[in-house]
Amino acid sequence: MGRMYGRGKGISKSSLPYRKVAPKRILVDASEIVSKIETLAKKGYMPSKIGVILRDNYAIPQSNLITGTKILRVLKKKGIAPEFPEDLYCLMRKAVSIRKHIEKNKRDKDSKYRLILVESKIHRLARYYRIKKQVPSNWKYSYKTALALVS
Repeated sequence: MGRMYGRGKGISKSSLPYRKVAPKRILVDASEIVSKIETLAKKGYMPSKIGVILRDNYAIPQSNLITGTKILRVLKKKGIAPEFPEDLYCLMRKAVSIRKHIEKNKRDKDSKYRLILVESKIHRLARYYRIKKQVPSNWKYSYKTALALVS
C-alpha cells in the first residue's frame, strides 16, 4: 500500500535485535537508569530524546531491557510524563512554525499546502488520542492553543 503523503511504497526500516535480555557488557543497575531518566525528564527532554541520550552518552542500547518498562511508562509512574503525547506535540510545533513562516511570506503556496497536510495529521492523531483518552475528550486543535502549548 502506498503512503498517504509521500511517493514511497516500501516497507524498508531499521529493526531492533530480537534479544529479550540486556547485553552482559552493561553493568548499570535499573535504579540508576530510572534516576537518569528522571533527571533528564526534569530538564525538559521528551522520552525519545531521553532514549537517544541514554544510547549515545551512557551506552545503554535499550532501557526497557534493563528496567523492564519503557521510558514513557517510567515517567508516568513517577508523575512527570508530558501532558501531551510526543508525536502530537511535535506536529503542533511544526504547524506553528509553518504558520509563522506563512505570516511573513504570504505568497508561499507550497507552505500553505504543507500546513494543510500537517494540520490534517494533527486532527487525525487528536481523534485517535481522544478515543484512547490520552487527551481530554473536548480538546480540539487550534492555532492559538498550539501556540500557547509550544511557546
